[in-house]
Amino acid sequence: MELVFASSNQNKIKEVQAMLPPGIRLMGLTDIGITQEIPETGTTIAENAEIKARYVYDYLKNKGKEMAVLADDSGLEVKALNGAPGVYSARYAGTPKNDIANNTKLLEALNTETKREARFVTVLYLMNNNSSHIFEGEVLGTIAYEAKGNFGFGYDPLFIPRGYRSTFAELGDSIKNTISHRATAFKKCLMFLEKNTL
Repeated sequence: MELVFASSNQNKIKEVQAMLPPGIRLMGLTDIGITQEIPETGTTIAENAEIKARYVYDYLKNKGKEMAVLADDSGLEVKALNGAPGVYSARYAGTPKNDIANNTKLLEALNTETKREARFVTVLYLMNNNSSHIFEGEVLGTIAYEAKGNFGFGYDPLFIPRGYRSTFAELGDSIKNTISHRATAFKKCLMFLEKNTL
C-alpha cells in the first residue's frame, strides 16, 4: 500500500517510515511533484494538519489520482510560556524555518525560568475517498537548560521526556520512535489501518 505523507521534511519522512510496517510505502511531497511549501494558516495544530491533508488530497484528485493522504502537525507547548511556541513551533524564530534559531529563542525565553514543564503534541489527519480520521498523541516532559545530543531534529536537543534524564536528541531514534508524541499518534493510526482497508 502507498500512503502519501504531506511533508517534504526528509528527517520526518524517515522517522515516520521507520514506524510503519513493511507493507506500507511512504511517499513525500517531492515524490508526487509538490515542491512549494503548503501554507499553514490554521490557528491550531489540528487545523494545520487538516489544511495540509486537504491540500495534497485535492492536488492529487485534480491530477486524476485517488490516494490516501496523511498529514501531521506537531507543536511544543511550554507551560511557563502559556503554551508557546505551540502552533508556531516550526517558525518560532521567524521565517525561514531554522531549528537552531528556534532552540536559541526558546532558551532565551526561559532564561530565568525554573519551572520548565512542556509537552509535545502531534495531530495526524488521514484522508481517503473524502473520508477523514484524526489521531492525536502527546508526550510530557521538561525543557533542558542547554541543547544536548546529535540525533533528531527540531526541539529534540531541548526536550527531556518524562521518566528520562536525556533529551530526545541524546536518546536517539530507537527510543524516541517508541515514546514520542508522533509515535503515539502513529500507533493509533496503524491500529486503524490494520482494521480498515483504504
